Amino acid sequence: MIQENKSSRSQSAVMEKVVPKLFLICAIISIFTTIGIVFTLLTETFTFFNRISIVEFFTNTRWFPFAADKHADFGIIALIMGTLTVTAIAMVVAIPIGLAAAIYLSEYASAKTRKVIKPILEVLAGIPTIVYGFFALTFVTPLLDKIIPGGISIFNALSPGIVVGIMIIPMIASLSEDAMNAVPNSMREGALALGATRFEVAMKVVLPAALSGVIASFVLGISRAIGETMIVTIAGGSRPTADINLTESIQTMTAYIVQVSQGDTGYGTTIYYSIYAVGMTLFVFTLIMNLLAQFISRKFREEY
Repeated sequence: MIQENKSSRSQSAVMEKVVPKLFLICAIISIFTTIGIVFTLLTETFTFFNRISIVEFFTNTRWFPFAADKHADFGIIALIMGTLTVTAIAMVVAIPIGLAAAIYLSEYASAKTRKVIKPILEVLAGIPTIVYGFFALTFVTPLLDKIIPGGISIFNALSPGIVVGIMIIPMIASLSEDAMNAVPNSMREGALALGATRFEVAMKVVLPAALSGVIASFVLGISRAIGETMIVTIAGGSRPTADINLTESIQTMTAYIVQVSQGDTGYGTTIYYSIYAVGMTLFVFTLIMNLLAQFISRKFREEY
């Protein structure tokens, strides 16, 4: 027994020395991967801006990169407007439904009901986005065409916006519910003891107390909607425009990257390098959203 104890202790000592080093290597790999991605984006983006004025890139409202060289326009505002339009529609759909689902699961549902509903809700997060894209194109768009007076284009901003909103409902609902569950029950019991109804407790006590986590879930949802690719590629179309028309075709930043990455563009051309410029812009957008979510969580976090 003494020999076995010594052997197990020596094995534990080896594991205690080896495992932390393995974890450190994994962390270093992650860091260098991020650095490599950013370095690649910056290098190719600078090459693009050596050919196209950065002022034109951020001020021109026309995006026609496939025209002849003298007539090509690289104004990313058109792609940004398409991206923000889809994102705005998605958040109009996702925030009310996701927040309502979170309040129900946290404040009204029994433990048994929560165990059934929450996994079903989170199944939405596991559906491939390309399935969502065809769902938007083949089901949501024909349905909207019957509802909207005057009809709707087969490729439009409204349909993918709605479906992107449906896709991010589980993210908002799950994160918001976790924030609400972190609120101590003593606050609920105190409000109920003072005569508040369950709805008043949920809206005036629990929700304000969990506000930092709820807002952070909104910001992360926006970041997810901005970076969505397949849904807007399939159902949104490929007509970049700075005009806001929900029933007509649009193009987002991610959809443009997919379009150019299909292999028809020659290596080293201006259109090729434009992928990296658009990708860098998208990276900055999502980075700002994630930093904003972290700032909100730290700034308004309630500690109990």
